[in-house]
Amino acid sequence: MRLKIAGVDEAGRGPLAGSVVSAAVILNPEYPIKGLADSKKLSAKRREALYEIIVNHSLSWGVGRCDVEEIDQLNILNATMLSMQRAVAALSISPDKIQVDGNRCPEFVYPVEAIVKGDQKVAEISAASIIAKVTRDREMLKLHAEYPQFGFDKHKGYPTAYHKQMLDQHGPAACHRMSYKPVQLARISHQDSLKNK
Repeated sequence: MRLKIAGVDEAGRGPLAGSVVSAAVILNPEYPIKGLADSKKLSAKRREALYEIIVNHSLSWGVGRCDVEEIDQLNILNATMLSMQRAVAALSISPDKIQVDGNRCPEFVYPVEAIVKGDQKVAEISAASIIAKVTRDREMLKLHAEYPQFGFDKHKGYPTAYHKQMLDQHGPAACHRMSYKPVQLARISHQDSLKNK
């Protein structure tokens, strides 16, 4: 009997806006998926195609997230750990073991192991990285429809020069992580520019 390994990874620790999203995936040994890799090394089109295969053919998959309020309250590391716990809790079957990308693990009731560069080494973690990234990117496109001025469709909330410029110009929105330094600075600079008008 093969061990049921749940791979766990997150997307969205670095952005200035939006939730941090984690995924947990237990692959089906009867259905090996070709082309699994670290989601960052795949094109958006390839990620989308693999996403459909993973959700349709894995034994179980789950997604967990922490929103901007939780990130601001807990800090990004603790919010990431909580989103990972939520992803595992969303699995429909219990894993025998959990493997997490990176060098830190949240607490689980199951045996757990952290694997540095796990998204490049372990198929289950690669699959989780794809589910997390595609899910988060889709959420950022919804935020783009709500806040088109920030250009989330292009940078997905990451601190690009354009994003920072729009933050200074418009001030942060409710979807921004207020505990992040660039967002705090943009809020001050926007308030100052309003006073000087």
